[in-house]
Amino acid sequence: MSARITASVYTSHVPAIGAALDLGKTAEPYWQPVFAGYEDSKTWFAENTPDVIVLVYNDHATAFSLEMIPTFAIGTGARFDIADEGWGPRPVPGVVGEPKLAAHIAQSVIQQDFDLTIVNQMDVDHGLTVPLSLMCGQPDAWPCPIIPFAVNVVHYPVPSGRRCLNLGRAIRAAVESYDEDLNVQIWGTGGMSHQLQGPRAGLINSEFDQAFLDGLIASPSELADKPHVDYVREAGSEGIELVMWLIARGAMSDLAGGPPPTVRHRFYHVPASNTAVGHLILEN
Repeated sequence: MSARITASVYTSHVPAIGAALDLGKTAEPYWQPVFAGYEDSKTWFAENTPDVIVLVYNDHATAFSLEMIPTFAIGTGARFDIADEGWGPRPVPGVVGEPKLAAHIAQSVIQQDFDLTIVNQMDVDHGLTVPLSLMCGQPDAWPCPIIPFAVNVVHYPVPSGRRCLNLGRAIRAAVESYDEDLNVQIWGTGGMSHQLQGPRAGLINSEFDQAFLDGLIASPSELADKPHVDYVREAGSEGIELVMWLIARGAMSDLAGGPPPTVRHRFYHVPASNTAVGHLILEN
């Protein structure tokens, strides 16, 4: 029996969502529609808790800085502490890693000609913890080990959508070659449309976002050819984070000849701290 990827989860990772959770504001009128969109997902996750999550996110200048910017970095440590992003670490559990599977993924993916940075020690920020909070609530410990997979979408040049989709395929092959019976989920986080600075600060493009969700479900190979300039023009400077969703999508079995995935949940809401919140669950 080998490991397998059973589902992919996609969600925005807005830092203010984490603050709303931590400060008990989830029932306030502004935030209630956001969190209501994840109630079914929390039930689904409780019923489909995996053995391991590979969580794709971008670091926000906490583990990495302009001094060192890896394009793709995999966390191979046994534990990852919560980063202090300027106002103290979020009051959430530390992240337990899965070093053995992470090392196997690194070995396999590098042998498939993807250059990964191996990270044995780093703190993880809201890009990783907010998705966990949205899907798991506020537990004393996260329900399974997590392999952080950080992608540079902050400083250009950033990886192409095609590169990200193919990396997802490589991760799926790596997981399937692991000789242990493990249920693995892969999560893609970030986005959707938003811009945090400049004359277009506050930009949200719901039409682009919904078309991206449609393409992610039905035509990811076509979506992978979208150039970076389209993301920036249509979805704002931070909309480029959406290429990370293509990593998770590339790990689904239909891209290796299997049947199309099943859509278990789809949710979209604006605004959440001047950001569009998108969410999707696909099952193999």
